[in-house]
Amino acid sequence: MYTVTLWEFAALAVASILVGFSKSAVSGANTVSLAIFAAVLPARESTGVLLPLLIVGDVLAVRTYRRHAHWGTLLRLFPTVAAGVVVGAVFMLWAGDAEVRTSIGAILLLMAGVTVWRRRAAARAAAPEGPAADTADDGAGARLKAGSYGVLGGFTTMVANAGGPVMSLYLLSAGFRKLGFLGTSAWFFLIVNVAKVPFSVGLGLIDGRSLLLDALLALFVVPGAYIGKACVDRINQRLFEQLVIGATVLGGLQLLLR
Repeated sequence: MYTVTLWEFAALAVASILVGFSKSAVSGANTVSLAIFAAVLPARESTGVLLPLLIVGDVLAVRTYRRHAHWGTLLRLFPTVAAGVVVGAVFMLWAGDAEVRTSIGAILLLMAGVTVWRRRAAARAAAPEGPAADTADDGAGARLKAGSYGVLGGFTTMVANAGGPVMSLYLLSAGFRKLGFLGTSAWFFLIVNVAKVPFSVGLGLIDGRSLLLDALLALFVVPGAYIGKACVDRINQRLFEQLVIGATVLGGLQLLLR
């Protein structure tokens, strides 16, 4: 098992609680977990430790929000996400920790800025449980937006488990409200994260040591998910969106400044 001090394990435990919370309440909060894991463990290897914990959180989120997914959006995203995952796997073969951190941090900040600009430029009408803009516009513009976010989401989730903020920004820009947002993202990341496992094993990011540490840290993901579920109904839509964007900016800055 990885050698960590008591304080380092405590930090990883808090990050694991945030994994569960992010899956059931505020998706962008997961970037904070990413930063903690990368600070305590070697940055490259931390992605392999974090992935099984994300899958545990995904399973819990799907159990809670499975009926609120918008499958049309998912089917539109998956082909380009798969392409992004492949590009990310190739990138991981040669990139060092500094290149990974700089690339992901810059992408997160760019996506946050674009989303804030779009939301201020035009108010979007939203259906109670699903997307407003993309279902109303299935033309080239909607497909281009889904494709660009899909490739970026696949790339960032493969190289640093940081696809959550990118896809959160896409779902917000498409007009999703809380339950539709959480149900769609829950199924999306369960499928994508399970598909990433063979790549991570092949790259040596998941092994016996990482799984032993995961077995301990998974105990903290479960209460985090229940805390998030208890909080989500108390968060209004405007605050929900602000928290997602704020967590995305925070995660991007942490990656750039480390």
